[in-house]
Amino acid sequence: MSAHELFILNNEIITDEMLSSDEITYSSLLLDFVRYNKRLPGTKIGCREGDCGACTVLVGDLVNDQLDYQQIVSCLTPIGNIIGKHVVTIEGINREQLTPIQREIINEGGTQCGACTPGFVVSLTGYALNNDVVGPEQIIGSMDGNICRCTGYKSLEKAAISILPMLDSINKTDTLRIQGLVENEFIPDYFLEIKDRLINLNRNLSRKTELHKSSNILIGGGTDLYVQRAEWLTRQSADFLELKESSSFINHENGKVVIGAGITSTQLMESKVLTDIFPNIYKHFKLFGSTLIRNIATLGGNIVNGSPIADMVIFFLALNPTINLQAQQEKRSLNLRDFFLDYKTLDLKEDEIVSSIDFSLPPDNGCFNFEKVSKRTYLDIASVNSAFYVDFDATNTITTAGLTAGGVAPVPKYLTIGSEYLIGKQINNQTLLNLLDIVDQEISPISDVRGSAEYKRLLLRQLIIAHFITLFENSVHIEELIA
Repeated sequence: MSAHELFILNNEIITDEMLSSDEITYSSLLLDFVRYNKRLPGTKIGCREGDCGACTVLVGDLVNDQLDYQQIVSCLTPIGNIIGKHVVTIEGINREQLTPIQREIINEGGTQCGACTPGFVVSLTGYALNNDVVGPEQIIGSMDGNICRCTGYKSLEKAAISILPMLDSINKTDTLRIQGLVENEFIPDYFLEIKDRLINLNRNLSRKTELHKSSNILIGGGTDLYVQRAEWLTRQSADFLELKESSSFINHENGKVVIGAGITSTQLMESKVLTDIFPNIYKHFKLFGSTLIRNIATLGGNIVNGSPIADMVIFFLALNPTINLQAQQEKRSLNLRDFFLDYKTLDLKEDEIVSSIDFSLPPDNGCFNFEKVSKRTYLDIASVNSAFYVDFDATNTITTAGLTAGGVAPVPKYLTIGSEYLIGKQINNQTLLNLLDIVDQEISPISDVRGSAEYKRLLLRQLIIAHFITLFENSVHIEELIA
């Protein structure tokens, strides 16, 4: 049997024979393969939880015939999620001379112990490869998943900003961008051939799933699953949403939005369809993990993880969507709010997978907001989170309402009683005060490491007030609420 080419690591083709000879399976973690099997030690082992960014690599994929690179954490990425792609470690970026990014980090004193430095270089190179918007906020944001314990970050921020003039002069189109980055010594010249090599590789793969055995274990992004059960998972035969090409889509048709389970958090926040519906989705999704996590975390994974504080679930649950389940022989649909039965207990049969969610397109006068409180503003799990959706008739009377809350019940909570109360009401202080009392009776928080039950009640109260102030500033008078 001839070897199948699976992916490109830096400038090397990796085949299934190479994996099997090293006892590597599709479930094995990319970090371990890179460090221990390929002897590329620039990709560091840090937290193994996706928090520190020391293991950052780039993954390039063909998207609409364009070469798209994203930085990810290799400590939570199984081999199965990078089939047909180009993986780049710090060794694949290095040239005989320092790249402009490496040079500016040194010039600005942005490296001390050096443990985190490769991750920062990789993230900044990923920004150079794949960002159309060149600006200080964007380039600094590209490092939001990389932690440095030495420098205080300001030197790294200065280094990042200092390369912006060079990036601004480089053509933003796919082929010309890579050519410009090669000419300006940001990346080695083998990058010029990667697009054609990936086209050939994926043509040979044709159907990626043919190379993989069916399994009753299905992995989405794996960003939480590999934190919880990495040692067990790496020994299992698994299937991957990434290998199911039909799972990653966002469709808008016939007054309905349908989102595939394999879509990532980044794809959601950058979707033109969703941006038109939720103008602040980019700001809201920036609260969901880091760039490194958002690039691989999937909607389906966030749903079936069953966490009571799942950010994506709380966000979409306010629109009262339908979840669509697929078994081998049949399909089934139900309200997403009915999918969560108890803590980490789902209405999901053994042979079913989540295929998509869908919701009715909100009218133009619909209003939506998301709020979250966590110990850190970014890259942290919520203590309490909440989403709020309403629309109105011509008299400014509420006709549809959806209010959700995470961290106040064993499941992601659709606040049915509170939502139903709002129907037929108008926005004012009394409506808000009544809603706060109703919601306080509807929730059942418990004390845990993220706060006491009383604290969570207070947080949700404050988040609901924040919804009203954000959306209806002229109709709610905060001074009366605190009097």
